[in-house]
Amino acid sequence: MKRLGFVLAAISSLCAQNAQREMNSDLVVRAETLHTGVGAAIKDGVVLIQGGRITAVGAAASVKVPAGITVRRAKVAVPGLVDAHGTAGFSGLLNQPHDQEQVERSAPMQPELRAIDGFNGRDPLLGWLRDRGVTTIHTGHGPGTLVAGETLVAKTFGDEVDQAVLKAEAMIAATLGDSAKATEPAKAPGTRAKQVAMVRQALVDAQEYLKKLASPEKGKEAARDLRKEAFAAVLKGERPLLLTVNRAADILAALRIKEEFKIPVVLDGAAEAFLVLAQIKAAGVAVVLHPSMARAHGEMENLSLETAAKLKAAGIPFALQSGYEGYVPKTRVVLWEAAMAAANGLTFEEALATITRDAAKIAGVADRVGSLEVGKDGDVACYDGDPFEWTTHCTGTVIQGRVVSEGEKY
Repeated sequence: MKRLGFVLAAISSLCAQNAQREMNSDLVVRAETLHTGVGAAIKDGVVLIQGGRITAVGAAASVKVPAGITVRRAKVAVPGLVDAHGTAGFSGLLNQPHDQEQVERSAPMQPELRAIDGFNGRDPLLGWLRDRGVTTIHTGHGPGTLVAGETLVAKTFGDEVDQAVLKAEAMIAATLGDSAKATEPAKAPGTRAKQVAMVRQALVDAQEYLKKLASPEKGKEAARDLRKEAFAAVLKGERPLLLTVNRAADILAALRIKEEFKIPVVLDGAAEAFLVLAQIKAAGVAVVLHPSMARAHGEMENLSLETAAKLKAAGIPFALQSGYEGYVPKTRVVLWEAAMAAANGLTFEEALATITRDAAKIAGVADRVGSLEVGKDGDVACYDGDPFEWTTHCTGTVIQGRVVSEGEKY
């Protein structure tokens, strides 16, 4: 049986590699202004992509372009946009029960739900994002229950999950606050204290599970427990706990959990982060900030358009996200959220980084995407003007050297 398992795993890996090769292509993107995500903008810049990876970047006069290779021109080109957190591929474009897979409500705590088992790479919402320059998304089970399940990082192109996925197990998504409270009386969790207690107990149980695995009783092996395995991965630092927290009190509760269990934590949403900047900074955690133009109501009633600039000034690593939206088209576009942040305290380059380089770092895929550098994936977004101007259009999107969108259609 073991040999069969190895054979099947090898076949699966080979299929994934072949699918990846089919996605790769050769292309040159030449832009009047090229923003690479590292260093100053390049006038008349060129990105040479071969076999899906970037092999040269620089001014057109300094990059030798092979004969016969296709050249795509743009007024402005930037790294393919990276959405630091959303639910696209789970919450579908049609907004009907059959394409809403982002939250499983049968139990309050289900970290064992694998994102790779629910991701739909064929959903038209991914194409809608692709048409606007978004090439990479950190997506998966979203807010709505205490512990919703795993997230993954994927490209917005590739019909099958093996073609699209960059990181199959990115984070464990959890929520502290009103949105994760039980809706029925006498059901748990009904209060914030109960929420934290349940997460704490789950982590303690996972600690005991790891001890049993390390020192099993004679003749006895610990039975597999998918829930404990998921939390054990957090305890071992293999993936962060992504905690959606908007009230200052919930942010501080998340930081207490981090300190108590010495686990990696990423704060998500963080509408009232500006009230506890010193504590966030001291904890050394990253923030996936709510969309700049999120609606200010409920737990997010105190959000500020200047929070991004305040996080930057405080030296706290952060990125912007599309988040989850309960209405069609079920997602925001991070490009517009970054534009609003640029109008409220961030420079152009700082705002662009929140949806490219910095988002890739927090998602754990900066070795592949987020900037235009030699060796990284050939992902480029092309525009007919300043990307942050409302009248500008995306004129083409490139993923791994392949033109996957000719730009905005509607």
